[in-house]
Amino acid sequence: MDRTTQGIFLMVGFCVLAPLMDALAKATPHEIPVAEILAARFGIQAVLLLPIALLLGKAHKIDFKETAFHLLRGAMLILATFCFFTAIRHMPIANAMAIFFVEPFILTILSAVILHETIGKRRVIACVVGFIGAMFVIKPSFSTLGGVALYPLGTAFTFAIYMILTRSMAQRQHPVALQAYTGIAASVLLIPLLFAFDGTGNILFDPVRPTGYAIWTLFGVGLIAGISHLLLSTALRLTPAGIIAPLQYLEIAASVAIGYLAFNDFPDGWTWLGIAIVVSSGVYVFTRERAANIARQPAPPV
Repeated sequence: MDRTTQGIFLMVGFCVLAPLMDALAKATPHEIPVAEILAARFGIQAVLLLPIALLLGKAHKIDFKETAFHLLRGAMLILATFCFFTAIRHMPIANAMAIFFVEPFILTILSAVILHETIGKRRVIACVVGFIGAMFVIKPSFSTLGGVALYPLGTAFTFAIYMILTRSMAQRQHPVALQAYTGIAASVLLIPLLFAFDGTGNILFDPVRPTGYAIWTLFGVGLIAGISHLLLSTALRLTPAGIIAPLQYLEIAASVAIGYLAFNDFPDGWTWLGIAIVVSSGVYVFTRERAANIARQPAPPV
């Protein structure tokens, strides 16, 4: 197989595994605080990927500035994952995933504001339409769950900032090393937090010694996080992002299937309508972005 085909297969693997990680987080007993699930997710990712980066010879000593960037990226990813894991404890994974997928639109807008990238009015309209699609999912969820329905929006916003930071670092580092350092940075931020809240009774941060079923779900969250992000990093290394990025919407299909099989959750008609609008708008944004990138490439010499 050529590199592009390999990248597509790896991206499909990521889209199937990532919702499985979410399902294990949702299935973790509620006495385990979300912060402890995050610590397992990032700690095991770091333990898995750092040795691979060392074997590949891609790990390197980082300076103060790079350390600060890793910590900032880790903080954004912690917030993104915290919001999402909290949301799926109360709502179907597919609904949370559909709301989260306004992230490409937020990323487009933030890229214009922060990175001063030029975006055309068609992409702006597509972003607005995508947000309207998300409202078809948020409104009925909000009437039932209240503010929890907005948590996936928090995930989308913080993950978009994480992606902007990643853009500035990905050109200088191997993706496996970058993901390993992300896991380490997130663990450095999370573990002292768990110690600080130990014994306080806080339902979100006070750690609980996991037993039985919880041990396996926590281990599964971390293991699948490491494997899935390794697949994603390798896919992005083999295949242009413009080709595989729209495949990320397969996560919604996988989320629907896993949510139905594991939790008997199935989206209603309004949710399906919102999903259709968000996906259509997102694919259009990806298509316009790819066309813009091609147009920016220098013409080949004659």
